Amino acid sequence: MSDLDVDGLLILAETSITYCKDGNLRVEPLQEASIFVAWAQIDAQRWLLADDYGKLYFLMLLLDEHNDLLEWKLDMIGQASRASTLVYLGSGLVYIGSHQGDSQVIRIQEKSIGIMQTLPNIAPILDFTIMDMGSRAGEAQTNDYSSGQTRIVTGSGAFQDGSLRSVRSGVGMEELGLLLEADHIADLFALRSTSALSHVDILLVSFVEETRIFQFQDNGEVEERTEDIGLALNHGTLLAANMSESLLLQVTSSSASVIDLEDGMVVHEWSPSQGQAITAASAISQRLCLAIGGTEAVVLDTTPSGAFRVVARRIFQREGQISSLHIPRDSSGICIAGFWQSTSIAILKLETLETINEVAISDDSVSVPRSILLAQILPGEQPTLFIAMANGEVVTFSMNLSTFSLSARKAIVLGTQQANFKALPTSDGLYSVFATCEHPSLIYGSEGRIVYSAVTVEKATCVCPFDSEAYPGAIAVATPQDLKIALVDTERTTHVNTLPIGETVRRVAYSTTLKTFGVGTIRRTLREGCESVKSHFKLVDEVVFKLLASFDLNDDELVESVARADLRDGSGDTVERFIVGTAYLEDQVSDTARGRILVLAVTQDRMLKLVTELPVRGACRALGCVEGNIVAALVKTVVIFTLEGSSLHKAASYRTSTAPIDIAVKGNLIAIADLMKSVSVVEFNRGTEGLPDTLEEKARHFQTAWGTAVAHVDTDTLLESDAEGNLMVLHQNTSGVTSEDRRRLEVTSEIRLGEMVNRIRSFEFPTLANATVIPKAFLGTVDGSIYLFALIAPSYRDLLMRLQSNMAAMLRSPGDIPFNSYRAFKNSVREAEEPFRFVDGELVERFLDCTKDMQDEMCKGLGAQTGKAIDVEDIKGIIEGLRRLH
Repeated sequence: MSDLDVDGLLILAETSITYCKDGNLRVEPLQEASIFVAWAQIDAQRWLLADDYGKLYFLMLLLDEHNDLLEWKLDMIGQASRASTLVYLGSGLVYIGSHQGDSQVIRIQEKSIGIMQTLPNIAPILDFTIMDMGSRAGEAQTNDYSSGQTRIVTGSGAFQDGSLRSVRSGVGMEELGLLLEADHIADLFALRSTSALSHVDILLVSFVEETRIFQFQDNGEVEERTEDIGLALNHGTLLAANMSESLLLQVTSSSASVIDLEDGMVVHEWSPSQGQAITAASAISQRLCLAIGGTEAVVLDTTPSGAFRVVARRIFQREGQISSLHIPRDSSGICIAGFWQSTSIAILKLETLETINEVAISDDSVSVPRSILLAQILPGEQPTLFIAMANGEVVTFSMNLSTFSLSARKAIVLGTQQANFKALPTSDGLYSVFATCEHPSLIYGSEGRIVYSAVTVEKATCVCPFDSEAYPGAIAVATPQDLKIALVDTERTTHVNTLPIGETVRRVAYSTTLKTFGVGTIRRTLREGCESVKSHFKLVDEVVFKLLASFDLNDDELVESVARADLRDGSGDTVERFIVGTAYLEDQVSDTARGRILVLAVTQDRMLKLVTELPVRGACRALGCVEGNIVAALVKTVVIFTLEGSSLHKAASYRTSTAPIDIAVKGNLIAIADLMKSVSVVEFNRGTEGLPDTLEEKARHFQTAWGTAVAHVDTDTLLESDAEGNLMVLHQNTSGVTSEDRRRLEVTSEIRLGEMVNRIRSFEFPTLANATVIPKAFLGTVDGSIYLFALIAPSYRDLLMRLQSNMAAMLRSPGDIPFNSYRAFKNSVREAEEPFRFVDGELVERFLDCTKDMQDEMCKGLGAQTGKAIDVEDIKGIIEGLRRLH
């Protein structure tokens, strides 16, 4: 009680407040029992208190004329996140820092509070599931991995702050409105109806065999125009652009036309001879370049009256057919053409179509340049030439506008199909590039580097900037089903969608076929000073993120584990089921049942139906599925149960060292994380010739480790986390000389993460043969972090570990803590001096932020073991590829 003339001590207890002074105690009971967890002083006589249930209280001291304490008043003023700390900011504003819910800034009002700002927080992550790797089940992928393709759904928070969080890192897109439901949209063009307008107001939508026109009013109303506009609406449009005054250019496969928008009349029309088709077009200002019949290029100039004049012609015999054309915005009088047969691009003089420079892009006949764009992405740097190949690869060059030479070739795979580029102007006079493919991406400049980031939109077939009066800074986006107006972010951020549950989301499972989440929750309530808990299993829709059904567990029964499984039903068929493992509170258990295993089905109307239940003698800590059977981790055993009709039967069991905490199944191998004795691997074998099924131990890690999670990350390779914040990669030497060697799990890598991992989810994502790393698993921690674990390709292991060693010796860390000691393995049994065969991605990515001299120094000695010199540019390319992973 500082700042007061009166001294003493206030003691906040669960059922009372006590004032202590000079050894005298004054105790007053609370009207309602509570657990106070944080407080902040507002002034000399007032405090703000927070309890464990998210309630906020206002405590005021009443003094007499001698500043002696008369009494105090405690009023509940509102409900907020459960506070870990309270900070009074002044002017009635209070910051609520919450570990198990969203942090908030509130304003204290008359007997209430107002929430001014909410800061999302996904800690603690109790469980999570990988909802999407950028494709639905059954779709093959061979492109580079990017975190923007991944959706992770976490069970976050605790009790009243519990929620489901959909987490995705990428460039966000906010839909402003749906314009049209239609498929097969080929391209989009934004136009001005008059030259006096400073913004666009017409959206031209090109289909394969028709064109539609939509005009936008300043208030956002839209009208489709079908006449009095002069455009050829019965053909698809290859190119449309505003020209001088009120003239509009439209290019179709059969002709190029200049239209006067004021009277809707065609001023001039030019068509290829002998009925040849126009296959590609690009224009800037008064110049138009066309590809005719595939092999001929024609440059047309338009006079002020709108008439066409042929400036240059050229037939490309040696190069082959023209696959793409592009006239840059700041062209310096050039045109860039791509060719089918030679798989090359040529920089041409726009006046004569003479070749200035020609570059072969690929030796592969499948790798044809299909979309070309030159844009200024980075300030003060040379413009970047983007070339989209037909096989999904994107090749970039830096272009010297004086000599038109190309340098700094780089390549990235965005998908399995060609990308199409559209330049989007930014506020600083530069451009970002929207690449439409099966995984749409935004390419933009950040901190002197070009960044590729996935866009959080399912599919996009084409886009165009649409900076209209009603929708400033917007873009038009066509998908396979519709056409939308949207706003796109300028850079990548983490996007979190929240479904408040109001209960602890302890376990999460996901069904791709049912498109639902199975969620195990725990609800805590306080009634008349007595706390009680109740568990449920809930079904949640993946699309709209809403609750579909709920199944109540028994009183004093807690959900421990949830899994989705394809189970054999005894008739030879498999059925999809959700499995729930539970435990009873210790004072409620009987001699026969300490938990249950529930098998639940989802009906056609998306409700939950109990198929069967089985009482078990131990809490069911983890669940899995092996060859159509249930794997259950009980208190001291791992048991295999088979589903026969509407009942479960024990088929095999394995006794663990202490207590199994987590299990991971791959094929018929089951990895078991033990509470104290690290990891063991057992093999499930079906019984033959009347013999029972068996679980046989195949390997074990013989060191002591308090395991928290385990996952298979490669053949005979496991990733384990422990309760002291360490990660270990364990490998079984199946080719060992003795049987003892073959059953020993050896530590091949280890590092101190510094956070306790609650869940590891492994995944398989096809990567390129020359990939630097192969992503294998995600990790969710108590502190709300999501980490990506990847295996380094053998050819890059020595290089990256030597680079990390060089950087660790040169870079300073907060508090000047040496990197090696900070990341070294440490538990109650042993302490290492440095991380072992583990690369910290956050450290090596700092290479891109270092000065040129530091980068040169860090690269010294790299590649010496292989005899191949490694320079700074090589390392930059590798690190930029690693940064695209997240």
